[in-house]
Amino acid sequence: MADALRILLLALLVAAGLVAVRRRLPVLFWWLVGYPAVTLRVLTTYRATMDACGLTVPASAMRRATARMLGRQAAPVPPRRSLPLPTGSGLVMRLRMAAGQAPEDFTASADRLRHAWGAHAVHVRPTKPGRLELRLVGWDVLADVRPTRRWLRTEPLTLPLALREDGHWHVRDFRTVPHELILGATQSGKSVYLRNLLCGLARQPVALVGIDCKWGVELAPFAHRLSALADTPDRANDLLDVLVDEMEARFRLIGMRGGAGLDAVLTSDVWGLPVKTRPVPVVVVVDEVAELFLAASKDDEKRRDAMVTKLIRLAQLGRAAGIYLEVCGQRFGAELGKGATMLRAQLTGRVCHRVNDETSANMALGDIAPEAALAATRIPAERPGVAVVGDSSGGWSRFRSPHLTLEDAAAVCRDTSGLIPVLPRLDTFRPAVPQPSAVPVAQPATRPVTG
Repeated sequence: MADALRILLLALLVAAGLVAVRRRLPVLFWWLVGYPAVTLRVLTTYRATMDACGLTVPASAMRRATARMLGRQAAPVPPRRSLPLPTGSGLVMRLRMAAGQAPEDFTASADRLRHAWGAHAVHVRPTKPGRLELRLVGWDVLADVRPTRRWLRTEPLTLPLALREDGHWHVRDFRTVPHELILGATQSGKSVYLRNLLCGLARQPVALVGIDCKWGVELAPFAHRLSALADTPDRANDLLDVLVDEMEARFRLIGMRGGAGLDAVLTSDVWGLPVKTRPVPVVVVVDEVAELFLAASKDDEKRRDAMVTKLIRLAQLGRAAGIYLEVCGQRFGAELGKGATMLRAQLTGRVCHRVNDETSANMALGDIAPEAALAATRIPAERPGVAVVGDSSGGWSRFRSPHLTLEDAAAVCRDTSGLIPVLPRLDTFRPAVPQPSAVPVAQPATRPVTG
């Protein structure tokens, strides 16, 4: 009786330990328990699961003839698979599709495969003609997102900003997707995504330009690292004029390189110029774009239309000149004025956090993938930072940014203030940075002399 009680107590302790490990260290729990259990389930039920999901094909004529000779019935044939290999958040199998099958067949059955194998999610990705990758996610990786590991290295102007639901990091590559539109309601995590973006860029030799017409309340904490900051519509209009002039000067530099001689290397953008003469990249962050375009009079409307035109020029031609746009707001659409829809078409990168209405989600993602807009409307309010990202290719995914406080982001910008590049055209718009005041030293109180 005592031995049985000891065994029961030990089993309860082990179970409690596994529950604690699952909550606090999900990766360790996956390697200890999740991966062996799911792998065993996949290996033992693979043929039956594929048959139940309609992902098998009839046996070949030779197999049917052999089965008839043995007095058996030839079973349907599932796709050939590799061994389930573990990943940091699940496992992955590579499948070879049979004749007549398409990746869409497996994508449509992903939810049924998830339930059959007890995984949190199943993602299908074609790798080459006739082959695809089946990735199983063991737990909800978006429940607690931590910053990337230090050893994760990226190329210039590429930043790992958020963790996708399939366990991969979403990398913002400015040279591939030069301009981006970020939408999200209040308290949706849009500001946290922007902080991660600014902190990642602050560590690189990049000129950061901010336009924040809410008197700079959103971007002022990063003033130590900004090369320019406009906090009113009038200053924003002047700053856009300077940016257009900078872009034209860079194109003249590229044109001079093209006519330097027969031995010169021809190029159509700044990245083909020699490193010594290559201008530094400029990232323009427009926060709360609706505030920038508000118009209460005829003069305001003229200024608004002029600013939209300048932003369109920067979006159309800025990539070759090394000037990139990040446009943020709670809403973006035709009501912002003439040319707003054309500007949105140039912002090929789209990030949509939780929004207040379906129309806003359609503005961000409806012209890319209607199902992505529908997914954006289903983001729960209790999960700030979760967003849907899409691009002009039609692909989309959910991700979540790691939480970054405003104090930590401002500290990163203060520590990297020495990386501000020299751009004389922007000196007029350099934000004033308050200097830390010296703490007065308390003087000891003197006693009156008594005699």
